[in-house]
Amino acid sequence: MAEAAAPLLELRAVTKVYGAGEAAVHALRGIDLKIERGEFVAILGTSGCGKSTAMNILGALDVPTSGHFYIEGVAVEALHADVLAALRNRRIGFIFQGFNLLRRTSALDNVELPLIYAGVPRRERRRRALEAIAAVGLGGREGARPSQLSGGQQQRVAVARALVTRPEVILADEPTGNLDSRTSREIMDLLAELHRAGQTIVMVTHDHDIAAYAPRHVTFRDGQVIADGPRPAPPAEAPAGAPPQEAHA
Repeated sequence: MAEAAAPLLELRAVTKVYGAGEAAVHALRGIDLKIERGEFVAILGTSGCGKSTAMNILGALDVPTSGHFYIEGVAVEALHADVLAALRNRRIGFIFQGFNLLRRTSALDNVELPLIYAGVPRRERRRRALEAIAAVGLGGREGARPSQLSGGQQQRVAVARALVTRPEVILADEPTGNLDSRTSREIMDLLAELHRAGQTIVMVTHDHDIAAYAPRHVTFRDGQVIADGPRPAPPAEAPAGAPPQEAHA
């Protein structure tokens, strides 16, 4: 009988402590979490609950104080720093609340940046960056700088930058936090479309209307997972812009 494939991402008994002694802050308290390939997962919770700390560990941007983080069954703590950096660049795409774009650089150059770090030849990275920009609906704005783009367009550039390395998982940390409600729906519709095409997405949010786009909800409180399962059934009147339940069946 074939052995079951390891989860794409897995946290086992992960703790994270900042500081020491009486000043110690226990951000995570023994977290177990599995993310399977092709899932769209929303991690919810109030400020300070540990959700962003968990996201940083899932993105290999931080390390647990204790416990283990695995990518497809490989213990991340066992990897050399150079190998870890390459893994982060090629297999994980990041979308941040603050866009994190280079202000004096064109949209095209911003999207190309991860490919430069990956050592992709110039012609190939230009082709892939143009494809990614077109995929997020910004064809024709490749030469625009962030100051020439709306907030929603800047976040689309950030999504294109996350996609350009063809990552196995996209980690989105409050991806609509700086956007108005209409633009937030546009970005979430884009993420939902990417998920339907097979992209694995893990999203941190405190907004239940935004979380409604994800079929699976993981709720944090005080550094622990207190709930993990399918998104709740919509109320009698569904949140504006939320996709129908069957859209992610």
